[in-house]
Amino acid sequence: MDTPVLELKGVDKNFGGVQAVKDMTFTIEKGELAGLIGPNGAGKTTIFNLITGVYGVTNGSISFKGETLNGLKPYQVIRKGIARTFQNLRLFAASTVLENVMTAAQQHYVYSFGEALTHLGRWKGMEAKTRAESMELLDRVGLADRAGQAAGTLPYGLQRRLEIARAISLRPELLLLDEPAAGMNADEVDQLNHLITGIHRDFDLTILLIEHHMDMVMMICPHIVCMNFGAKIAEGNPEHIQNHPEVLKAYLGEEE
Repeated sequence: MDTPVLELKGVDKNFGGVQAVKDMTFTIEKGELAGLIGPNGAGKTTIFNLITGVYGVTNGSISFKGETLNGLKPYQVIRKGIARTFQNLRLFAASTVLENVMTAAQQHYVYSFGEALTHLGRWKGMEAKTRAESMELLDRVGLADRAGQAAGTLPYGLQRRLEIARAISLRPELLLLDEPAAGMNADEVDQLNHLITGIHRDFDLTILLIEHHMDMVMMICPHIVCMNFGAKIAEGNPEHIQNHPEVLKAYLGEEE
């Protein structure tokens, strides 16, 4: 049996006297498009922050392709092959759309400080490759015609697309999407569905997404983990999740 791309075993996270995550255990296999759902405050973004090294785990273990992520810094997690987007957009608003993607893509090309300063030696060739690769990504997410526009002036839905393109430019094996459809209308969500399923297929990515648009999750995620109050309450396919009593209770409340 292949080693899971992502595995959480008995993960706890305490903030002082508050237990934000309790005994979280699940695995994501290579090539999956999985969803992590739950009511507001359930602990979903905390899970992403634990995976990416923003927080350290209190107990338990997180592994990526069989190697522990415990104790790693965010930049070390990125180098392992994990990229993410954020619930609150973190673009370089004053930089162009193209510059936002190139900033991430440049990590794959090596040249010296002197070459960067003088624009001589390897710099010119590496810069051309970075630009070409970044433009291909922008074309893939429908933003090639906006390459010279300041990122902060894009409509909100397009800023979300740009953040996804920037994350893909890191060439991850595992992509974590934190509420990519937040603030979008129904048409934008439908377009985003096609984008996510398309990049999942075309880039051979494993994707785990947090999302509040339940219709979106049920439509594109064959594997769903549902949590509430920091703990997993259900896991399975969309039909199982939709009919699970603990999930219904978490979202609809318990009858008096």
